Amino acid sequence: MVAARITVNGKETPISPAAPHTTVLDFLRERGLTGTKEGCAEGECGACSVLVARPGVNKPTDWVAVNACLVPAAALDGQEIITSEGLATVGESGAPATLHPVQEEMAVRGGSQCGYCTPGFICSMAAEYYRPDRCAHADSGSDSDSGSDDSTDHEHGPNGFDLHALSGNLCRCTGYRPIRDAAYAVGEPTDEDPLAQRREQSPPAPVATEYTQDGATFLRKDTLAETLQLLRERPDAVVVAGSTDYGVEVNIRSRRAECVVAIDRLPELRELRVEADHIEIGAAVTLTEIERRLDGDVPLLAELFPQFASRLIRNSGTLGGNLGTGSPIGDSPPVLLALEASLVLADADGERVVPLAEYFTGYRQSVRRPDELIRAVRIPLPLSPVVAFHKIAKRRFDDISSVAIAFALDIEGGIVRKARIGLGGVAATPIRALATEAALEGKPWSAETVEAAARVLRGEGTPMSDHRASAIYRSAMLGQSLLKLHAQTTEAVSS
Repeated sequence: MVAARITVNGKETPISPAAPHTTVLDFLRERGLTGTKEGCAEGECGACSVLVARPGVNKPTDWVAVNACLVPAAALDGQEIITSEGLATVGESGAPATLHPVQEEMAVRGGSQCGYCTPGFICSMAAEYYRPDRCAHADSGSDSDSGSDDSTDHEHGPNGFDLHALSGNLCRCTGYRPIRDAAYAVGEPTDEDPLAQRREQSPPAPVATEYTQDGATFLRKDTLAETLQLLRERPDAVVVAGSTDYGVEVNIRSRRAECVVAIDRLPELRELRVEADHIEIGAAVTLTEIERRLDGDVPLLAELFPQFASRLIRNSGTLGGNLGTGSPIGDSPPVLLALEASLVLADADGERVVPLAEYFTGYRQSVRRPDELIRAVRIPLPLSPVVAFHKIAKRRFDDISSVAIAFALDIEGGIVRKARIGLGGVAATPIRALATEAALEGKPWSAETVEAAARVLRGEGTPMSDHRASAIYRSAMLGQSLLKLHAQTTEAVSS
């Protein structure tokens, strides 16, 4: 087997002698690439972001920004990354380097002060700069000095730059106005830009990895069948996809697993298919890939994604991972419960399909056995037309929810024919609001019905008080969310 290595800024770099738990952040810094910084070590500040060449949605390759503080270096074996140092064009014969267009705009518009967070912003901005479907508005110039004045809304620039690309990056010095101005001023990549040209070639193919150091092992198999056999032999193995949860445990809790098995590049887990009666989403398809490939075809998921952590996390995180942790405050379970999703669980002997409503059995516990993997999430069709996702949190974006509520309703002739409501943050597991659903079904979609059902909804689950919210507040938000949905949809339903 070929020695584990990563192509960093065009140069193949061996991973050895790094330990299997070593993050990409530490791997880079130990090799002198100190532009990649550690801020929070939890994937919330973005000071560590780097670019990874991944399979593209609209082109063979997308440059994707990820949190280097969360991803094990061994997980990028055989892959290609660019750091902030690799964006500038190195001069020949001692000539100074030429700044990348993103770096240039950040410099001239005063987007950097202390500079600690700047390399992370640069990498996240570069990922958006190279997004293939980003384009300037027809009636606006992307090179305007007016910054955001010509933008069509406060979150998109005249050059098509989506500010959500920076939702995982924090700055405490400069303030965000000059950073936004820099983002809204970048133009289109030139034909001579090597990273733009690189998008036309396929990304590195996944490679089988068996990396052992200091008594610990990081493994990636070629196929799902091999992986499932490995899990049968090693039920103690830690399974990782985007590592957005495992990476936090490594950094904050000093977790050192003896055996880690990566499933993020298994082709059997990376399919997304739309069938006549259901949509099947592979467990290792990243949230960003799902968002862009579905392109709003599942409206409830479209409401979820902008509120699910940050773009940096969505670039690595998966539905399989979010469900696999069993967290009662994960953002996707309430939505998938409202969509009546099922999970395809696979082991070495075959597969079984489990409704998500029957999957969770206790706090961070489920019916999934240690030798099983979530292969896919199935969402039945047709979809309910009246949907909403309400996330109650202390910050608008990039925060853990205090309460999450998802609604999916069929309303015909002013009557609620079907109601599905998923809740998170109000019990030891994500739950369906069964009593509230029963209080709505067969009743008119009226203020009287909704007020009565809201009182029922306030009593669903067993909310507790903690540092995010009190039990009383959580209960109140449940009822209020239904009243809000009614206020938002009454006019649309009646028309």
